Amino acid sequence: MMKNLIINGSRQLDIPLDDVQVDKLMEYARLLVEWNEKINLTAITDDEGIVTKHFLDSLTAIKTGYVKGKVIDVGTGAGFPGLVLKIAKPEIKLTLLDSLNKRINFLKDVCEKVDINDVEFVHSRAEDGGKNRDYRGKFDTVVSRAVANLTVLSEWCIPFLKQGGYFLALKGPLAEQEVKDAKRAIKILGGQIEDIVEAEIPFTELKHKIIVIKKVGQTPLKYPRKPGIATKTPIGTCYNLVK
Repeated sequence: MMKNLIINGSRQLDIPLDDVQVDKLMEYARLLVEWNEKINLTAITDDEGIVTKHFLDSLTAIKTGYVKGKVIDVGTGAGFPGLVLKIAKPEIKLTLLDSLNKRINFLKDVCEKVDINDVEFVHSRAEDGGKNRDYRGKFDTVVSRAVANLTVLSEWCIPFLKQGGYFLALKGPLAEQEVKDAKRAIKILGGQIEDIVEAEIPFTELKHKIIVIKKVGQTPLKYPRKPGIATKTPIGTCYNLVK
């Protein structure tokens, strides 16, 4: 059942996968369920849920056309969307960043057992990673899924981008409101809204949206701020009126 769901779902997205890629996703799913008994990785553990809500949802980022070059998944969690994108597009150079070392250990185990190479694992908070010279301004694409609202997420993610790079925020149906609320912050951070891509997930009624933000200017050195500040006083609020 799972194999057919992956094959047919990826075809519906017009992102066909070969047998090796399908087998890697199936082993990834097996390891996800196995590890989930030891550490909390996901509430979704049934075959259909894993395929539709994790794998196919992650694959929709490819529809934007901007998943290429050096890619970082900020707050990757159990590897969504970054590791799925790497399986589908093995040519990308992927960095997976997460604040919990237990998740990083899981991702390392998946990559070893599923034979996924050229992946860098970073145990760090996004705020610290965005200040690190090894990562700040180094990526063609930043991806992130369901981590925080767009104002906060932009402060965490845009600093990683090269000039001309793209930030892909995988969001739910209320994406337009998040964009409206985040416009000022995105501009301050050196970004601009390029597109909002509709992402229908095969075999479900889910209609997610991918917010595409292009980095067109420099991110001020003060951003990202220290851990916790972005959430408490988002850029552009009455508590943080930055010109």
